[in-house]
Amino acid sequence: MSSVKAERIPAAERREQILEAASRVFGERGYVGATTDQVARAAGISQPYVVRLFGTKENLFIEVFKRAFDKLFEAFRQAIAESKRLGEEGLERRRRIGSTYADLVTDRGILLSLMQGFISGQEPKISEFARTCFLEVYQLLRDEGEFDPEEAVQTLARGMLFNTLLAMRMVEECSSGDECALELLMQTFGVKFEMVVGSVSQSTKNPG
Repeated sequence: MSSVKAERIPAAERREQILEAASRVFGERGYVGATTDQVARAAGISQPYVVRLFGTKENLFIEVFKRAFDKLFEAFRQAIAESKRLGEEGLERRRRIGSTYADLVTDRGILLSLMQGFISGQEPKISEFARTCFLEVYQLLRDEGEFDPEEAVQTLARGMLFNTLLAMRMVEECSSGDECALELLMQTFGVKFEMVVGSVSQSTKNPG
């Protein structure tokens, strides 16, 4: 019945539904820990349907990573264009990029699935794709963003810190009253701190 039901939804819509669910599953469990069956259950469809659309788990993960990267890349490109329009330079532009990155936390799966891709070096096909994407972002910051190499590296490092704190569930820890965790989070997310905490809290209450 679930397979029949799946056919009634347009293919593009169903594909996006699966990728969104897979983004959450891979983001939380990692490439090795996640299964296509878990993705299917998160998407509310049958596991054979997932396999029919994407083939292997590796193919599905790469599609999830590509979806997340495309959203990130486009968000950065728009932020750079807006920064140039407003006449911002240097630190102001870097802050705008950081703010844009923080906004992506509203879809927790995006940042966490990117993180999982970046640390999957033992998977040759995935790591090759992740390296290519990472260098594309660096080139975007350097060329269109007009950052010097040090500024581009600092921007990427801050983004990876965002990912790491989310992956460690440090944001959830701030609710326990840990002052050190709170200080770290406030310094990292800055004016976006309250938004990040709210988004993570909401995703925890409504995981799927």
